Amino acid sequence: MPYNPSVKHKLIRDSVRHFAETELAPIAAEIDRNAVFPVEVIDKMKKLNYFGLQVPKEFGGAALDSVSAAIVVEEISRVCAAVGLCVTVHNGVAVFPFLQFGNKRQNAKYLPRLASGEMIGAFSLTEANAGSDAGSVETTAVKNGNDYVLNGTKIFVTNGGVCNLALIFALTNTDQKQLQSSVFIVESTYEGFLRGELEDLCGMRANPVSSLFLENCRVPEANILGKLGMGMKIGMTTLDNGRIGVAAQALGIAQGAFEAAVKYAKERQQFKKPIASLQTIQNYIADMATEQAAARLLLYRACELKDAGEPYGCEAAMAKLYCSSLASKTTSLAVQVHGGYGYSKEYDVERYFRDAKVTEIYEGTSEIQRMVIARAILAKLTL
Repeated sequence: MPYNPSVKHKLIRDSVRHFAETELAPIAAEIDRNAVFPVEVIDKMKKLNYFGLQVPKEFGGAALDSVSAAIVVEEISRVCAAVGLCVTVHNGVAVFPFLQFGNKRQNAKYLPRLASGEMIGAFSLTEANAGSDAGSVETTAVKNGNDYVLNGTKIFVTNGGVCNLALIFALTNTDQKQLQSSVFIVESTYEGFLRGELEDLCGMRANPVSSLFLENCRVPEANILGKLGMGMKIGMTTLDNGRIGVAAQALGIAQGAFEAAVKYAKERQQFKKPIASLQTIQNYIADMATEQAAARLLLYRACELKDAGEPYGCEAAMAKLYCSSLASKTTSLAVQVHGGYGYSKEYDVERYFRDAKVTEIYEGTSEIQRMVIARAILAKLTL
């Protein structure tokens, strides 16, 4: 499926790039070093509809197509991956489930607040014994009158430290042999909703990742997303979409590191000439540029399939697998191009290098992506 960028896509890229370079670039290193969530910049992003990228206009969103939404995440992550992570998780796995499974009452109540950024969302599936194995959640939800009482712990929750709303996966029929999970819309103001301390992470340090504790947390029955027992379906559908966002984020990281490497190679002198004139450096640059072009086509193909209403889970997994691998490879090469300076926190490539690795882990590890891809191919391929 060919991709030809439209005038709209170019304008969106230019607009977001200008914002990122103006507002995020000056603070990106500092907020990473101090692990600080940039509230003031986030407030400016809310006014630009970055938290309602694909929410319909009737709910106050920007109603963007998937390629446009990916470009927004890509351009923010090109400058500050931690903020790009906040945006893609909010839009891709917190808002998206409402668009797919929310009822009229839920959407009317929550989508305008999510789109405006009044509420920042989180997707809470991962537990100590349930990550890639989404069917192994141990958090429970027991019916009590018109409420469900939730107990359990979610770990590594992106946006966990600032979220106003979390989609919590919990078992709802623990007394039966066939366990089923359901998804609950849990507001942070509910009694029994507690946050853990922020994680001290290798990369993405400006994103407030934390654990969430549910201690006899009462949630109205009306806050079940979709239907009772639909947790697995909602989770798998949402992760397909979330992988597009992570692929866009990884691609943005790779782009930022690539541009930094090219700039440095043209400026850095060795043997009385720029190192960009050396064949080895030119090979690095050629490989990085070629692989980024391929990654972008994979990503945008998944976006276009999604918008066309076609199955896109396999393509989203391919994009996530390739883009995240590319991010790690490109950032490593960018550090190598910088030599000793690349290992210094004075240069952005050191931060890109740390940020890139986790894109191969969250929203399903690279090993899980290969499993998803292989199963999809084997299911439809006939010899």
